[in-house]
Amino acid sequence: MAGVWIFAENLQQTAELLSIGSDLASKLMTTTSAFLIGNTDSADDCIAFGADEIMELPALAGDQPLDAYIPVIVAEAQTADPDVFLIAATVRGKDIAARLAARLKTGLCSDCIGVTFDEGNNVLEMDRLAYGGAAIQKVACMTRPVMATIPPGTYKPAPQQSGRQGTIRELQAPQPSPSTVLERRPKETQVKDITESRIVVCAGRGIERKEDLSLVQELATALGGEIGCTRPISEEAHWLPEELCIGLSGISVKPDLYIGLGVSGQVQHVTGIRDAKVICAVNKDENAPLFGAADYGIVGDLYDVVPKLIEAVKKAKA
Repeated sequence: MAGVWIFAENLQQTAELLSIGSDLASKLMTTTSAFLIGNTDSADDCIAFGADEIMELPALAGDQPLDAYIPVIVAEAQTADPDVFLIAATVRGKDIAARLAARLKTGLCSDCIGVTFDEGNNVLEMDRLAYGGAAIQKVACMTRPVMATIPPGTYKPAPQQSGRQGTIRELQAPQPSPSTVLERRPKETQVKDITESRIVVCAGRGIERKEDLSLVQELATALGGEIGCTRPISEEAHWLPEELCIGLSGISVKPDLYIGLGVSGQVQHVTGIRDAKVICAVNKDENAPLFGAADYGIVGDLYDVVPKLIEAVKKAKA
């Protein structure tokens, strides 16, 4: 038995991986299987998203870490010999993927932004960012299963197909992990998740004072969007939370409209907005790198340009 396997921590991530997984399975003329952690209510949803088989992992006894499932998954893989194994690139997902790859003695491509099947050479090719986002590295793994971790949000969730049929199989309960979780504390955040925002207005180093962020927020509010920032604003000046930092070391956004205010546009930041539909730049430096990535640009002082943009937006909505 072969196939494309999916492992993720929640239904949303599973639906995203099934989007690319089902496409690969079609080209490889095989099936898709998804692991599901102790929630039979989601099995039908996973099948509707494209899974042909659901492998249910029983809920862990007590407060065990996810790595307790590794021996069970390895045993299944050694028996079934899957072609491809896609895992969500969360903190826990990447840890599990590395351990699985080591036990299965296969390669692992981390943080892939694309997976394609080269029919001519009959190999899977995986794309990942390299050199701080300045280049895209293409990787081909010749061992089985081909393993890759894919960041959440890389693919849109697969469309649901009502009435779709699949099989559900419960796997054996894992042995207790040698590690024990003593306490779980959710990370506290006071800001909205902007990764799903349709409009993002980003504050860059060109903002001179913390109180001037109100100008950025006013434009974002007028447009019905959210505010983001570059690393100097969050990590150096500490004017905004790190959860709003956009770039290679922060978050990636895919808005319909991105506006960079006083953003120079170094490659590490541009990597985080590469999938934005429309990129606009406002900067008084005509040589700012962001203009090279922008669809529209305004060369000018943001303190002069932004109030005019706010006025124009409000006038258009009146």
